[in-house]
This record gives sequence, C-alpha cells and structure tokens, in this order.
Amino acid sequence: MIETCSKRCMLLGTILMGVLTIVVLILESHLADTLSGSQRRNKTFPTENNSTCWIHQPYTVISECHPCSDFEIRSKSIGVCIHTSFKEILKCQNGETVTRSCDRVAYLEERAYWKFTIWSFIIGLVSSLAVMLRTRVLNFRAKKRAQKALSNGTM
Repeated sequence: MIETCSKRCMLLGTILMGVLTIVVLILESHLADTLSGSQRRNKTFPTENNSTCWIHQPYTVISECHPCSDFEIRSKSIGVCIHTSFKEILKCQNGETVTRSCDRVAYLEERAYWKFTIWSFIIGLVSSLAVMLRTRVLNFRAKKRAQKALSNGTM
C-alpha cells in the first residue's frame, strides 16, 4: 500500500506525524506539570530515623534530589536509598537534618531524553542515507539494463 503513495503524499504524512508528535509532547509536558503540582507534593517518601519534621514545619533543601551511591544501596547504610535509589537532604526549622527518599532526579531524566533524541536522529539519518544510496544503486542498475536492452535491439 505504501508503494502507491506519491512523494507529495509521503511528505505530507511525514509532516503531519511530526506535528502530531510535537503536539503530544507539549500536551504531555503540560499534563505532567499539572499533575506534579497536585500529586507529587502530597506523596510521602520514607525518611531516615522516621523523622517527619519536614511535613509539619518549614524546611530548606540542603542537597537536591540525587542518586545514592552503589555502596549506600548495597550496604543499606542509608535506609531511604533502598526505596527509590535517590535521596535529598532537608533541614527543618528546628535544626534537625533529615534525609528523605525522592522519586526523580531532573537532570538525569533530561540527559536520558537528549540521549534518546540524539540517537533517534542519528539512526534516522543513517537509515535515510542507506535508502537514498540503495535507490541510486537500483536506478543505476535499471538504467544499465535498459541501455543494454536498447543496444541489443531486443525491445
């Protein structure tokens, strides 16, 4: 079925797929921001020493959410690293320092997204070049076959 499409039809389909992808990404980003504001703030994570001062008091973030080391995860020296493998350090208003488990590290997710995007682009580019090269080879063979048939007078 795809062989019956013209170049114009294929180009239009590709452009429409690209626009649809961008719309979905924007919509997903908007929904993720909306949901993260209402649901993630209410989500409770395990804390070290069962301290919950950060729920009832104002706190400052000493260390943003970052991955636990392999040693901390394997040795279970910091209990919060067992649950999500990420931790953040908070300081409550009363001076107590608490290590809390967190669910995501923003810069790691962004880096994974860009790796995926770059690899997808590279694979797409290589595939496009392979298709164009194969088309040229087949066209060249067809042209040679036609020239050979014309020179032999078999047509």
